[in-house]
Amino acid sequence: MGTPVADPRSRDFVWTDHTGPRRRLSSEQVRAYDEQGFFVIEQAFDPDTLAGLIEDLDRAKVQVDAFLRKRPGGRLFIARADEITFTTHLVTRSERARAFICNALFRDIVHDLIGPDVRLYWDQAVYKKPGTEAPFPWHQDNGYTFIEPQQYLTCWVALTDADLDTGCPWVVPGLHRGGTLRHALTELGWQCFDEPPREPVAVPVRAGGVVVFSSLTPHKTGPNRSRDHVRKAYIVQYAPDGAEAVEGRGVEGGDGTGRRTPCTAPDRQYPVLRGGRPVAGS
Repeated sequence: MGTPVADPRSRDFVWTDHTGPRRRLSSEQVRAYDEQGFFVIEQAFDPDTLAGLIEDLDRAKVQVDAFLRKRPGGRLFIARADEITFTTHLVTRSERARAFICNALFRDIVHDLIGPDVRLYWDQAVYKKPGTEAPFPWHQDNGYTFIEPQQYLTCWVALTDADLDTGCPWVVPGLHRGGTLRHALTELGWQCFDEPPREPVAVPVRAGGVVVFSSLTPHKTGPNRSRDHVRKAYIVQYAPDGAEAVEGRGVEGGDGTGRRTPCTAPDRQYPVLRGGRPVAGS
């Protein structure tokens, strides 16, 4: 794909800046989110906090690898055995993951950037193994499943150090303000452009840090060219209560009038905040 093109379902989109009230984020962080589409919180979690979570994610990833190796070519969609794995919905099988996504830091972030009524939308562990040369394509998270409202939130948690050698995130600042772009399917995943229309920014982050970005921020991760470092990340996404998945892609000029499914799966899209307060049992 060449020049980025707006998804037709996004033609009426207007980015909403965040004016408060705020519980935790600084004015500089909120300004960076509104203007650039991302910011980083370094040392958000200590090794002890991550250790049990990683243990559960590692165990689940072994099962995913075993499944992929039985598939033709050792792959399923964008997951490839011994290269890159996506282990989804960890909260349905790990109490530690369930507790982690509702920790006080995330509750405050979603309050400040989404509002008082928030649900978990998605969670997945992404492990990129040594020698994985293929980068993950430029995409917006809302380019995979079109969600309305389009402004939901991704927290990319580095479980191990992520740098230029191991496959850290890259983002294209500022494009999020235009809404969802049209995406084309490639063998490596959905893609909104081959080359970014403005200068991309590498976002290296050490273990325990979090890259916070909009569902509309174009991003990718680079190859893992290390010899022995599995780059591990846990991606947690939150959406406003009432968000819906809209059927039909914008590739052929869809107008967003397809069937809408509320993002309320009880086992994995449960409330995190209601009226600004933590939800018991979440």
